[in-house]
Amino acid sequence: MDSESGMQGTQGAGGGERQASAPVPRPARPPRPAAPPMPRQAPPAARGSVAEWLAARRPKTQPGVWRYEYEPRPPERDTSAIGRKLLVWMGLSFLVGVLLWSLWRRGTLPYQWAPLKIFTPDSWWWPGTTSPRDQKANEALVVYQGVAFALIVFLVGRFGAWAEGIQHFVVRRPQPARAVVASVAAVGVLVFVWPDALGLSWRPLPIANPILSLVVLLTGGYGFFQVPVLAYLLYALITAAVLWPFARIGGWLDVWSARRKKEAPPRPTAAPARAGWAQLREAGQGQAADVLTAEVAGGRMNDVDCARVTHAWRHTADPAAFAKTVLKQGAGAWAHPSGQRDLPARAAAHDLLVGQVRIGSFASDERNPYALRGAGVALDPNLLGTSLLAVGPPGAGKTAGVVRPVVESLALQALAGQCAVLAVCAQGTPLGPDDQYDVVVRPGDRSSVHDLDLYADATDADEAAGFLAEGLVGDLDTVDPRRAATALAQLLGPYREAHGTFPSVPVLRELLEGDPEAFADLKGRLLADSAMRRELDARQRQFGTASDPGPLLADRLALLDRPIFSGFFDPAAARPFSVRALAHHPLRVRVDLPEQGHEEASRLLARLLLAQFTSVVRGRGGRSHFACLVLDDAARTVTAETVRGIQRLRSAHAGVVLGLRTIGEVAEPLQGPLYAAVGCRMAFSGVTTWDGRRFAEAWGTEWVETEEVAQHAVFAQQPLTRALHKARQMVTGKAVTTDAVTVRRVERERWSASDLAHAVPPGHAVLSLTTVRGEHAPPLLVDLRG
Repeated sequence: MDSESGMQGTQGAGGGERQASAPVPRPARPPRPAAPPMPRQAPPAARGSVAEWLAARRPKTQPGVWRYEYEPRPPERDTSAIGRKLLVWMGLSFLVGVLLWSLWRRGTLPYQWAPLKIFTPDSWWWPGTTSPRDQKANEALVVYQGVAFALIVFLVGRFGAWAEGIQHFVVRRPQPARAVVASVAAVGVLVFVWPDALGLSWRPLPIANPILSLVVLLTGGYGFFQVPVLAYLLYALITAAVLWPFARIGGWLDVWSARRKKEAPPRPTAAPARAGWAQLREAGQGQAADVLTAEVAGGRMNDVDCARVTHAWRHTADPAAFAKTVLKQGAGAWAHPSGQRDLPARAAAHDLLVGQVRIGSFASDERNPYALRGAGVALDPNLLGTSLLAVGPPGAGKTAGVVRPVVESLALQALAGQCAVLAVCAQGTPLGPDDQYDVVVRPGDRSSVHDLDLYADATDADEAAGFLAEGLVGDLDTVDPRRAATALAQLLGPYREAHGTFPSVPVLRELLEGDPEAFADLKGRLLADSAMRRELDARQRQFGTASDPGPLLADRLALLDRPIFSGFFDPAAARPFSVRALAHHPLRVRVDLPEQGHEEASRLLARLLLAQFTSVVRGRGGRSHFACLVLDDAARTVTAETVRGIQRLRSAHAGVVLGLRTIGEVAEPLQGPLYAAVGCRMAFSGVTTWDGRRFAEAWGTEWVETEEVAQHAVFAQQPLTRALHKARQMVTGKAVTTDAVTVRRVERERWSASDLAHAVPPGHAVLSLTTVRGEHAPPLLVDLRG
């Protein structure tokens, strides 16, 4: 167990120390009731019970595989080649069996009757012949014919691989096709076993008659058949014996049992062992385990509660205090500050015990390994910690297929105290209802409950200036962000020293433009602080010079100094949201950026949030929860400094998800470094060859074996062979050739730019993954609709 205590109240399992205060903003809506609401789409646990969900198998798999009840596929077999081989062997053995039975019927096999003479009295036969002298000999002859037929059938089945053939062609079929095929075969055999009962005139197979003759020999006469009950009972037993192999082959009992299970009402089952919280009992906390077991059995605990309590147990340093909290609060222990214990709705399948969200399944494509075809694809913090780059045109499924499930999963994990999430999107983007978030910020919307802190609750002017410089001019090649940060710091430091807070947007714009009155007022407040006055003097000396970044900073800042943003971005506001709060509290935050007519301002704010996030999460002390920033549209938000920051996030237990319509929305010098910085890359259907080229370069090459087949004409020397070749050519229309196969080992791209642009079906994407521990999954085709 970690050294940090899990008994940290509403701050989850890890509230680290920090220099500046970052209060937890109150929810954007009133807290929901303490009881968990019923989600529109139930988690896996709701398909049975929470106890069954806890006890489900979650085997270790490759990165990105949905672990809940995962079943590995059986080894791949070349079914076409095996099928042809089995058909040939079965056909040949059948013909041999027919030939043997024909020879037996004619009595032409050598020593055919010798065993019969050995096991029967000589008085039954005429001397020197096999002609029967009485009825017993006739019955013995029928029995002997049946034994010979059974032996031939056994030899044909043994040497013709009929068991393997039946397994391949019948048993491997899904139900009910398997049962239907076996039923048709059973009816066909019964027609040849009892032809007289069906009014048919052909000779029956020696199956029923030998058994009847054996009964006559054993009972010493035909009196057994004069009792109708016994006779019909024997007929039924023979019919059942004939049908039994077909019932086994067709799985009739399984089909019948499945129908019974569907019709029968579900029975209550005992709670699985894992629902008994064995890890607590092993640590001597049996009383707490009993309380949690009762909560699960009583339906008062959902999957979020189980994940939250499990997380608290893993991070507690005082098991006794943990048990005390469980005994006092039960399923509501360590509840989220919002009071919520579930989301109002779910759009994806989640397994919170391992932090996974399912986004699709691996396509049944030859490019994908056979073992993974059809398996579920899932993302978790272990993968998102290396950051994810998703590129695809509008309508390809980035938001609905990836962004929303990821945000929803992180929000659920935040309720369990394991994660903090900041989702940034355009206003109206379907990333869940407002009740799903603790804080919803809508810059430019008068109804917004919260404001946005442009300075991320920083106390150091240089740090705040670095954020702001990246947001204002980080996307420009003509301005050095370091010079811009210096210019901003020369204003922010003196202003904070004079007023105790950083300036609002209009005031900062006036200072950047060099307004004489604003400068005079600020200098007048710093008469006793010579260091800050020197900062202002240095800033004044740069006014009007060619290298002064002030005018450009002021122009960019003017995008936020518009009437629609009046009252926003004011550090003195009552309820500003700071990105720094994400580093210390499991918050769920969504920022809705205005798009219509304010695209440049939205891009500026997105750049600012990305710069703040990459800097703030690296500087936090405790790292008990995962922090993630999700940018639904990251166009023109990536800068050189943020690329370097993304590279360092995985060691800070944090990550980002960047959605792009095309990689052209990132400056060309940064495209290569961005692909190298992220560990997970996703190319959606419809990307261009230019975008595909970047993915192909990032994914590299692999060694593959190729076969080259060359056909060579065959020239016959003998007249008969030439005649046969001529006849074959007349029938097939092709000359007689031989194939020369050459196998080579060549190096090829895993996915070429052309394949990514033209071979990815709609609703699919190519995804490569890397975990924070360095495990890799190659680029594979994913069906987002699966």
